Amino acid sequence: MALINPYIHFNGNAREAFTFYKSVFGGDFTKVMHYTDLSGPEYPIAEKDENRIMHIALPIGKSNMLLGSDVLEVMGQVTENDNRNTISISAESREEADQLFNGLSAGGKIEMPITDSPFGSYFGMFTDKFGIQWMVNFDPENTDQ
Repeated sequence: MALINPYIHFNGNAREAFTFYKSVFGGDFTKVMHYTDLSGPEYPIAEKDENRIMHIALPIGKSNMLLGSDVLEVMGQVTENDNRNTISISAESREEADQLFNGLSAGGKIEMPITDSPFGSYFGMFTDKFGIQWMVNFDPENTDQ
């Protein structure tokens, strides 16, 4: 079965965001590359972009990966209005759902507090302090999400 691994972009604060995500999910980065690692005569990188993150990977759970990078300044800025994607997390328990919701939403904007939903699951939505949209769900009827 194919795996889906969200890839999110930042405006120079990918390391800060991923350090925050690591504090919530735990684990260690499996890869951190900077644009300077790619820089050379054939791929010149502006000095102001050299220390931006070109690629970062954080394993989550048994088989998921959260991936990301900073955009180069020459590419423009990523804004919340550009972000039409939402990362959905299926928790294994109500307690895990609370821990993930509370941890990731810290400093962000809660759009729907986590609570029992009309469709039978424990569900909440928010935008984190980096502008990334998240949904956290625990469905006691379907633990094989």
